[in-house]
Amino acid sequence: QVQLVESGGGLVQAGGSLRLSCAASGRSFSSNTMGWFRQAPGKEREFVACIKRSAGSTYYADSVKGRFTISRDRAKNTVYLQMNSLKPEDTAVYYCAVASALGYPAEVYEYEYWGQGTQVTVSS
Repeated sequence: QVQLVESGGGLVQAGGSLRLSCAASGRSFSSNTMGWFRQAPGKEREFVACIKRSAGSTYYADSVKGRFTISRDRAKNTVYLQMNSLKPEDTAVYYCAVASALGYPAEVYEYEYWGQGTQVTVSS
């Protein structure tokens, strides 16, 4: 059974940092692109970042570029999202996901496995 478990969310002041982790189990995803999405109340789930099988290849939404960094540890089947210079508009539930599509998938339908999400709240 495939399972993705996110952790590391919480409450932080604007300008602060958080590091999210997503541990995958059930099978190896070392060959898949993995990504992070977020969903704020009343809004659609939106793409944040993804990282390809070759760990040096990453892609970010413009809204987080330069502030967030995605990385992965293939041996641990884990992906991370380092979030710096957080803003109140970053407040959302953050989800990690495993892509079925190749390239730099940035749409929800391009991902086949999802975690349960972790809440990130940034206060002003």
